Amino acid sequence: MSQEHDPYQVVNPATEEVIATVDLAGPAAADAAIARARRAFESWRNVAPGDRARLLRRFAAEVDAERESLAALEVANAGHTIGNARWEAGNARDVIEYYAGAPERLFGRQIPVAGGLDVTFQEPLGVVGVIVPWNFPLPIAAWALAPALAAGNTVIVKPAELTPLTALRLAELALRAGLPEGVLQVLPGRGPVVGQRFVTHPDVRKVVFTGSTAVGRSVMAGCAARVKPVTLELGGKSANIVFADADLEKAAATAPYAVFDNAGQDCCARSRILVEASAYDEFMDRFERAVRGVRVGDPADEKTEMGPLISAAHRARVASYVDGDTEVAFRGGAPEGPGFWYPPTVLAPIAPDHRAFTEEVFGPVVTVVPFRGESDAVRIANATEYGLSGSIWTRDVGRALRVARAVEAGNLSVNSHSSVRYWTPFGGYKQSGLGRELGPDALHAFTETKNVFIATEE
Repeated sequence: MSQEHDPYQVVNPATEEVIATVDLAGPAAADAAIARARRAFESWRNVAPGDRARLLRRFAAEVDAERESLAALEVANAGHTIGNARWEAGNARDVIEYYAGAPERLFGRQIPVAGGLDVTFQEPLGVVGVIVPWNFPLPIAAWALAPALAAGNTVIVKPAELTPLTALRLAELALRAGLPEGVLQVLPGRGPVVGQRFVTHPDVRKVVFTGSTAVGRSVMAGCAARVKPVTLELGGKSANIVFADADLEKAAATAPYAVFDNAGQDCCARSRILVEASAYDEFMDRFERAVRGVRVGDPADEKTEMGPLISAAHRARVASYVDGDTEVAFRGGAPEGPGFWYPPTVLAPIAPDHRAFTEEVFGPVVTVVPFRGESDAVRIANATEYGLSGSIWTRDVGRALRVARAVEAGNLSVNSHSSVRYWTPFGGYKQSGLGRELGPDALHAFTETKNVFIATEE
């Protein structure tokens, strides 16, 4: 679609009501935004580190002051539960605050050499294009824009068409905090238009993409044509490995939230539960009680634990994994009437080649399979093209470390389901992504290392 100002109706997935109309940018608007970002870069890169840090701290303070309204916006736009949405708004604030400390600590090195002085500088890349998905639109935007801005780059965020509202609000808050015009822009648009322009435009020096592996491959291929760096955070099919010696009560009670959180629309979802055969029956009894207890309903209700799927089309896609030949062990409940609801669903027993076991469902559907011994668990866990996250449940510390080292995934938890802390690196193995976000290392993904030798001999 090539026309400018293509109107797009934003829908509340819990009610199916239109809550906003947003103009989607066309190619000319994308080029104009890139030109503004390129001009702004020349001055932003030269803002003194302390001043850039102060502006980012002000930005974090503005986000903090608007946490409740940002959360309410995410409830309406993305169908997130109010508890999750508040955490996400707080996470965006924390990430911006964390990287506000970076400008004054973006150190180079002095390297011993003969005949002179050798120093390195970490210099900003220029314009960074950030393509944000619809499942966690607010925090994922912050994960990229905060370190990029801290390093002295200018940023254009393209939110998903389905969920642009919190990103647009972030841009307003950045201006209110005093960030200069053009330093942070949010440009709603379709992926094949705005996202593709990030890939092809020579003035966009880096692309950050979070989304499906299929689209990520296309972004990477397009960037390769220009030798343009990319950070990719893609799909997942993570394993939740439960050994017989684990605290089965806690493992079963927490397992639903490791996969049904955000209605399963999470690349870190532990959507394959592997249970040691000797504990399988006991685990399943406890797991069924936990699944049936998940509260699915109005995301604005404080007691709700799972909301709707994002759209009717996505609900149909999720439902396609539960066909007539699939064994449904048990299900939770879900509201009837308006809204894109789908009940928490557990598939077992299931063949290891069933598409629900091998493909990323991205919905509240989990498969459960037994394993026999440590090596069998690792084999099953690694039998996937993905490698983003996972959990290991055992009381044996040696086993926990052995399995953690053996599982091919970028983010693992032992006796918990935590995947993301803003002060630690996040990213995947294999086709789950390229590069790392968050933590101290992310800053270097938005800089080039320049080496300078100064001769001192006469």
